[in-house]
Amino acid sequence: MRAVRYVYITALVVWLGGMVVLGAVVAPATFQVLQASDPAAGRELAGAVFTAILERFHYVAYAAGVLLLLTLVLMALLGPRPRHFAIRLSLIGAMLAIALYSGTVVLRDAESIRRETGGLPSRLPAGDERRMQFDQLHQLSTRLMMVNLAGALVLLFWESRE
Repeated sequence: MRAVRYVYITALVVWLGGMVVLGAVVAPATFQVLQASDPAAGRELAGAVFTAILERFHYVAYAAGVLLLLTLVLMALLGPRPRHFAIRLSLIGAMLAIALYSGTVVLRDAESIRRETGGLPSRLPAGDERRMQFDQLHQLSTRLMMVNLAGALVLLFWESRE
């Protein structure tokens, strides 16, 4: 039982930590360094680099979500049912669905616009439909990540109480 809980907590920490590091460290540093090194093409390159990182991180999120679901169910089967089991199960399922939607639909659509515009939709005029759509997708992606971050913090809170 202890090993199963260890896997559960490890998966949660990897997912939560990855989201924090991506948002607070990787994205700002990538854009800052690449834009400073080449003001003309740096933002385009930073967008491409961060998109590749985000695509790979989504696979980590999917694996963590599946591990969380499996280990939570296994903990319920092997021992006393974890407190707030149904809520936790629902929360993890919702977080996994959000990650899947973000990593497939949102990221794919944003990348399509990025490629269509030569890699830099922010150079398009402010009223351009593609720029507005890209900005909306970027905001949606950020909001979805924040929802999952909040969900992971709730799960971590429950784990810290047990």
